[in-house]
Amino acid sequence: MAGALRAFRRTALHALKKGPYKQGSAAPAPESLVTAYEAARVIDPAAITDRAAQVFFETHFEAFHVEPVEGAQGKVTAYYEPTVEARREKTGDFVYPFLRRPPELVKVADPDNPPDGVPRGFAFALETDEGLVECPDRQAVDQGAFAGQDLEIAWARDKADVFFTQVQGSARLDFGDGTGMRIGYAAKSGHPFTGIGRILVERGEIPQAEISMQTIRKWLAEQPDEADGLMWENRSYIFFREIDIPDDAPGPIGAADVPLEPGRSLAVDRLIHSFGTPVFVSAPNLQDFANETPFRRLMIAQDTGSAIVGPARGDLYVGSGDWAGELAGGVNAVASFTLLFPRT
Repeated sequence: MAGALRAFRRTALHALKKGPYKQGSAAPAPESLVTAYEAARVIDPAAITDRAAQVFFETHFEAFHVEPVEGAQGKVTAYYEPTVEARREKTGDFVYPFLRRPPELVKVADPDNPPDGVPRGFAFALETDEGLVECPDRQAVDQGAFAGQDLEIAWARDKADVFFTQVQGSARLDFGDGTGMRIGYAAKSGHPFTGIGRILVERGEIPQAEISMQTIRKWLAEQPDEADGLMWENRSYIFFREIDIPDDAPGPIGAADVPLEPGRSLAVDRLIHSFGTPVFVSAPNLQDFANETPFRRLMIAQDTGSAIVGPARGDLYVGSGDWAGELAGGVNAVASFTLLFPRT
């Protein structure tokens, strides 16, 4: 519980300094959070305990259960910050780039009513002299759509490392010389996300009960002639930026523009929920990360993702490194969600 209050305090400090987060369609009014934000601001981080956190949230919030869309179930998955071996320059086997956001890639003002030339629902498009046009998709980018524009941040040895870093949204890059870099989400092509795990299950390549990030990576490694084609079916392409945060930060910078808290930060549907909202997640068939009890944790909405769609859908941030990847890769559970809204 203490981690949830630490995470909430970060979003509170950010919102009080920079202004309120954009309001989702089912979120509390931004001004209603001010009292809780002010109370969190004056808390000494060193004094945060599980009991203090419980008292804080019970004092300032009341609970509302989320009902999934009729006929659906709530679902929770998990993600992590991978550590990827990379190089600053293209060399030897390191030939797969992490790309910066192209300068002409801009946000679409109203994705539901985009200008001619941009498909409905696209949040990003390329700005040209003739107006906005659809950005190249994953296959086109992999085949050189932005070549020669000096967009490369670094180079990986394995294309799957780039692909899964895009799925996770961030990574620590290890340059093999004692130096490194953190990269995080900057923008996307605009194309809808397609989960390649679902495709492998539908084709009978991997049983539903065995699907995980680890089994998908194993399939890609064992089917090199088919790997590109499968990854290209996810047309969404993610561009990155270098993240300048201390190595001892608890996690990468999430979409809420604050460091994520392992085991307490939650990615949500940004169109429905607002960052900073406390969300209680209960998944009876998922074992808690810290013990052998069923997963029941208070999380803080601090991130989002292309695959996180719907009111009862969440993605748990687990942590950094290989161990976190092993843990996150197997999380796919039915869950219920309870939102905490300000008592005011």
